[in-house]
Amino acid sequence: MDQTRPALRVDVRRPQRADARRNFDALLAAAREAFATKGVDASLEEIARRAGVGIGTLYRNFPTRQDLLNAVYLGEIEELCIAAEDVADLPPWEALTTWLRRFVGYAATKRAIYESLNRESESFKISREAMFAAGTPLFEQAQKSGDARSDVNFDDVLRMVSGLTAAGYVDDAQRDRVLAIALDGIRNR
Repeated sequence: MDQTRPALRVDVRRPQRADARRNFDALLAAAREAFATKGVDASLEEIARRAGVGIGTLYRNFPTRQDLLNAVYLGEIEELCIAAEDVADLPPWEALTTWLRRFVGYAATKRAIYESLNRESESFKISREAMFAAGTPLFEQAQKSGDARSDVNFDDVLRMVSGLTAAGYVDDAQRDRVLAIALDGIRNR
């Protein structure tokens, strides 16, 4: 699938040196996990420890907690866009559902940091556009192939899946079953 997506502007630049990039990526991964499990007040010292770096390295890369929150959020959007590109060659229904399963992970992170995001910012608006630009073609292909219902639109699907992520689940298997039930509702029979 050849698509153009809006460029995501991250205010914090990824380092050029390989070791510094590894630290940067480790900090983002640790922060994503910490924010998803403990919320936006997760300890920055704990994030640095999980990443295997000192607190000075964290602050060198992310001078403020907000910089780290923004970088985690924009990183999730970027990964969601890349995931859409990665599945684009799969059969339409498989591409859509694979991407929506990845979207569930994004929604969990977003939910954890949502209140800290400036939803009026240009970065937030561009992120939303990028996410729609990534997922809409997958949905439209599933409709075109006859796999997805024609009386549903992509925004409906994202709202449904986002709503499902708000519920608490006993385990990942239960969440996956509930998602499968919901996806069955948009499948054309």
